[in-house]
Amino acid sequence: MKTAARFMNAQEVAEYLGVSTSMAYKIIQQLNKELKAKGFITIAGKISRVYFEEKVYSQDHAMVG
Repeated sequence: MKTAARFMNAQEVAEYLGVSTSMAYKIIQQLNKELKAKGFITIAGKISRVYFEEKVYSQDHAMVG
């Protein structure tokens, strides 16, 4: 049984959102900046899957409701 990786790379973010890889890097950079401001350690070019999905879901949810 394969489990999802803890972190997403730019290619995964690009596929998930339907954007270019360069745009995905910009999104990752912004999300990592938010995490750093909260005191978390970040990895350049990768984003926590949990944080990414939380931010994307909350944005999708805000648009619907």
